[in-house]
Amino acid sequence: MKRILFIGTGGTIASEITENGLLPGLGPEQLLKYVPGLENLCSVDFLQLYDLDSTNIGPDHWLGMAKTIRENYALYDGFVISHGTDTMAYTAAALTYLIQYSPKPIILTGAQKPIGFDTTDSKVNLADSFTAACWDGMHGVAVVFNGRVIAGTRASKTHSKSFDAFSSMNYPNLADVRDGRMLQYIVPEFLPGPLFYDKLCPSVGLLKLTPGGDVGLMEYMINRYDALIVESFGVGGLPQTGGFHDLVRRAAEEEGKTIIMTTQVPNEGSDLAVYNTGFALAGSGRILEAYDMTTEAVLAKVMWILGQTRNSDEIRRLFYTPVSRDILSMK
Repeated sequence: MKRILFIGTGGTIASEITENGLLPGLGPEQLLKYVPGLENLCSVDFLQLYDLDSTNIGPDHWLGMAKTIRENYALYDGFVISHGTDTMAYTAAALTYLIQYSPKPIILTGAQKPIGFDTTDSKVNLADSFTAACWDGMHGVAVVFNGRVIAGTRASKTHSKSFDAFSSMNYPNLADVRDGRMLQYIVPEFLPGPLFYDKLCPSVGLLKLTPGGDVGLMEYMINRYDALIVESFGVGGLPQTGGFHDLVRRAAEEEGKTIIMTTQVPNEGSDLAVYNTGFALAGSGRILEAYDMTTEAVLAKVMWILGQTRNSDEIRRLFYTPVSRDILSMK
């Protein structure tokens, strides 16, 4: 029988009604009282790490989760983390970079409705997560939600209220869980032992372009952060008026800032070279392009990279080196 460590961090799944709205309050041991029968599947230990709405979770908490898993890695066969849905995809991506190619599964799950509600997805999501954590073919970080098993670098929250909250972007589901059975399609890459990292650089900004936007905001963010991710329109590009092109080229090529171009469009990714508005950016050796990566993965990966190096050539190499299928199409 496998040993699983269940780590609680808060979120809707653990929330209760208060006069000020839903607030996390239930620990992992209390949560599993709603899911009988797990004792026939695995042996579970509990650890309450945080008690937070996931809106309040950030890089320091990601490092705390990675540290907890590292300290307990030899003691358990797998890990399940209960987490709020709003930033779960960011956490999943960050843990994928902080704990790379783990042979043991690290599963994140949560719910759209608290576990104490009559109509809730909490119980099924928890049961499915432990099924995945005990599956011999499951490795590395994944989000398990509404029967889907999604790679940690490919998960994105695409519905704000419905139970079908997460999608796998530009990549198939790793598996589905149906009636307690795993239907696995893809075996994640893994090594004999994980590669642990313990540094992130939080100085990474994200700017979503809007029609007629002021270049001054981009200039402020470039000055404020060590790296800036720009969510552009369509396949990518910048307005050819207002000084946008000169600003990002100067920042990347002369000031040593890390500039990453991506797209606001969830599916199919960027391709800067298609239109004249992006062609010159694609030809720059210092401006990076995210292609089919999710914004969540780009943010977490750049934080991880800048935690390891500030050499521009090494930043570029690491960004384009795939980790757990985070980037596939580079054209």
